[in-house]
Amino acid sequence: MQKLSKLILKLILASLFFIIFLQLKQKKDPANYHLKLGEAVPHSKFEDKTWSHWGGSIVKDKEGMYHLFYSRWKKELGWAWVTHSEIAHAVADSPYGPFEFKDVTLGVRGENYWDGLCTHNPTVHEFDGKYYLYYMGNTGDGKVMGTPEKIVLNPVHRNNQRIGVAVADHPNGPWKRLDTPLIDISPEKEALDALMVSNPSITQNDKGQFLMVYKAVGKKRKGIWGGPVVHCVATSDSPTGPFKKHPDPIFQAKGYDFPAEDPFIWFQDGHYYAIVKDMHGAFTEHGRSLVLFHSYDGLDWQLSKNPLVSKLEIKWKNGSTQSVSHLERPQLYLEDGKPVVLACAADIEDENGVLHSFNVQLPIVSFDDL
Repeated sequence: MQKLSKLILKLILASLFFIIFLQLKQKKDPANYHLKLGEAVPHSKFEDKTWSHWGGSIVKDKEGMYHLFYSRWKKELGWAWVTHSEIAHAVADSPYGPFEFKDVTLGVRGENYWDGLCTHNPTVHEFDGKYYLYYMGNTGDGKVMGTPEKIVLNPVHRNNQRIGVAVADHPNGPWKRLDTPLIDISPEKEALDALMVSNPSITQNDKGQFLMVYKAVGKKRKGIWGGPVVHCVATSDSPTGPFKKHPDPIFQAKGYDFPAEDPFIWFQDGHYYAIVKDMHGAFTEHGRSLVLFHSYDGLDWQLSKNPLVSKLEIKWKNGSTQSVSHLERPQLYLEDGKPVVLACAADIEDENGVLHSFNVQLPIVSFDDL
């Protein structure tokens, strides 16, 4: 009887050790995660002959249709996003497209509004049955400073950039815009975001709290453009704020005033992740590219061990690889909290130096611990 009891005890202990071993094995390290892209199908390219397209974000409605919100402006104006961009809306029955233009979601509404002349860089989310469209807006004198062959930003519009949100019960609208920015500049002269704020990205964690990352420019550098260009974090208990700003910048790199841009953040399996545009090769040896960061709390971000998401290229289903001048504005479409599609803005430069832009939906093969 004593021998039997010892045997049963050994079996119980062995079972416990085996369960603990399996749990430890299943506990993956977010630093080891890698995002692998697949080959794009031809109809995932969304472009127009008369409009420049930029920065698409996808959401699915309750009827199973997919809605793409994106920036656009007339090609004849040149690279005039900062003065003439509007946020448009296209639909498809697949997140890969083909998308068809439906309407303008956030257009011009008058120079007296903070976002009255320009809306740009949308990111759309569903939270608790409502739809939230975050974006950059500005106003100013409306003057186009450049030409199709030469990019020149209007400094008034650039420095008037602020962050807003529009809310709707359905992606088809109607969308209600706020008359004041969701995130405004800070009044302190030394603040990281004393000059302008733009390019919001937001996610909700498993406790229901909202974390936003946004681009900011301060006034520490002399001149009309200010600087440095950094990224800040703000948190809230509501998708419409108020947001509490946190003091420390993120995605920093020694020796760079403008190391990163266009972060897209999301929360998955208890951790935060971000796909970020590496502006100058500050984070990898691949130069300008898309790279992966991770964070345990959303405030302290680290470059992942396998950071490269994509170089300046698109791999197509026919086996070809297309080099592009820019690959920016990474925006994930997630299903059940898992990445499925990476939507990006891209462009190519013709022999006259004119940029021709388009949006593209790239399939995600895997996002897992290597």
